[in-house]
This record gives sequence, structure tokens and C-alpha cells, in this order.
Amino acid sequence: MKNAIVRKLTSRKFWLALAAFVSGLIIAFGGGEAMADTVSGCLMSGAAVVAYIIGEGFADSCAATTEKEEK
Repeated sequence: MKNAIVRKLTSRKFWLALAAFVSGLIIAFGGGEAMADTVSGCLMSGAAVVAYIIGEGFADSCAATTEKEEK
């Protein structure tokens, strides 16, 4: 279960779909195109940071487990 959540949170497709959905909602509710672009850009930038942090944490966790097993 945890691996599935990590995989989804590090998926670029997931974050792109989320950004597209939010942008669509902004435009549908009367927001401007510039605002939708700005929010999408912020979401994608934030997603890159989140994916990096989670991915590095997962890699470090796997490395620590491997080191324990080797001892």
C-alpha cells in the first residue's frame, strides 16, 4: 500500500493530470487564463520538489535496509 502511494506521488502523469484539472476548474469558474497558467506552473514546480523528496527518501530507506541485511 505504501509503495503504491509513493509511486503515485512521484508520478509526473499524476501531477500533470492534477494541474490540468485545477486549471480547467479555474477557467470554468471564471478565472483568467493567466491565473490558470500560474497555478499550473506552481503545481508542477511543487510536484517536482515533492517527487524528489519522496523518491530520495524511498531510495535512502532501501539503502539502509540493504545495509542492515548485509551486516
